[in-house]
Amino acid sequence: MIGLHSIHPGPRSKKTRTRIGRGNGSGIGTYSGRGIKGQRARSGGKSGLTARAMKPYLLRIPKSRGFASDAVPFSVVNVGVLQTIFNDGERVTPKILRSRGLIMHSSDRVKILGGGELSKRLIVSAHGFSQEASDAIVKAGGSVQLLTGSQKKRTPEKK
Repeated sequence: MIGLHSIHPGPRSKKTRTRIGRGNGSGIGTYSGRGIKGQRARSGGKSGLTARAMKPYLLRIPKSRGFASDAVPFSVVNVGVLQTIFNDGERVTPKILRSRGLIMHSSDRVKILGGGELSKRLIVSAHGFSQEASDAIVKAGGSVQLLTGSQKKRTPEKK
């Protein structure tokens, strides 16, 4: 029967402690890694060096450079691109933009910008619109729907 009495650590998972100062035959004899003389070479001597101030400690810590914002980034699409990709009267949503290859992730927040001309009547749903984009869509006879709700946070890629 398998129980707590039959559980053993895996092979080579427990490393045995190095026993220093057990003669020269052991390979760790004579000075036993303590150097020659001095307070730290003797038994009961100071065991290790400690940082006396904060600066040496801070200098040893590895630093991650740059700045990563927690804000969920917008994927931007221009109105002129919608003109070329979509037909008159079509619905435009983030999922459809993802399937047509205009944005990378369907979980991204999408913002429509006013670059280019729009003459097709489109029903556009997005998380943000520039003033020029919303004016162009309404002027072409389409409608603008502002999406809200919690979006999944994506960590921005570091450069």
